[in-house]
Amino acid sequence: MSASDMDKVRKAGLHPSNRFNTRYDFPQLVAGSPALGAFVKPNAHGDDSIDYADPLAVKALNSALLKSAYGVDHWDIPPGALCPPIPGRSDYIHHLADLIALRRGAEVRVLDIGMGACCIYPLIGASEYGWSFVGAEIDPASWRWARKLVAANPGVAGLIECRLQKQAQQCFRGIIGKGERFDLTMCNPPFHASAAEAAAGTQRKLRNLGAKRTGLNFGGKSNELWCEGGELGFIRRMIAESVEFSAQCGWFTTLVSKSENLGPLEKTLRKAKAAEVRIIEMAQGQKKSRVLAWRFAEVRHPA
Repeated sequence: MSASDMDKVRKAGLHPSNRFNTRYDFPQLVAGSPALGAFVKPNAHGDDSIDYADPLAVKALNSALLKSAYGVDHWDIPPGALCPPIPGRSDYIHHLADLIALRRGAEVRVLDIGMGACCIYPLIGASEYGWSFVGAEIDPASWRWARKLVAANPGVAGLIECRLQKQAQQCFRGIIGKGERFDLTMCNPPFHASAAEAAAGTQRKLRNLGAKRTGLNFGGKSNELWCEGGELGFIRRMIAESVEFSAQCGWFTTLVSKSENLGPLEKTLRKAKAAEVRIIEMAQGQKKSRVLAWRFAEVRHPA
């Protein structure tokens, strides 16, 4: 494919280093992951595609993408778990790499708050940059599933540790040990304030995809989709707790889905006396998001 052709199919908004910046090569993906073939068919434009309103099709695509791009041979999620879009998850990892001057290797330690059963950020980050991860999870069933996923992928298993968080209102306490240090922390927080709000969000997503099946959803347990205070309340609690661990972590980061939450969160960070705050815009097609990053002191990287 020529450079001009590549530009035509380049996906809007993704990080330049993202491996999924161009249209999926479905024949190649199916060749490596034959199970995906059952879901691939021509779309309205005659191009190979899948029904993105079908969770089983999305899960099969995810598995194929992880295998093709990162060598993750074994990936699955339990019934009812959140099924993440791989390109967007990869983007977060690449933006984190920019924060630490593209450092690679196991000496870079990353803490993922709420890794979920899919363990998606540790799997991508360990595969792409060779980083060491600690994944914290509050749901015991999701924690056990994530541990099995890690063990099933020996190429990165030595780089990922899964820890169970026993206190629902805590992010870093009970996870970060005394004297332990992380270069980065990351989080994809629950962004709804109630189960009803989460259900309404799912239905909006289905309408946007043109789905005709009203009972369909993309999974997600309560702790993945909603919490007291919603996204704003969760991140405010995270910021307050980050002060306690300011000497043990370089950059604290989190996704922020709702742009209207940025102002209140920046105000919270000023009160917390963060030394530096950055807002990194992200986009995947029409979907907009951003990374909120803060630190309490200048981070000095080894030469």
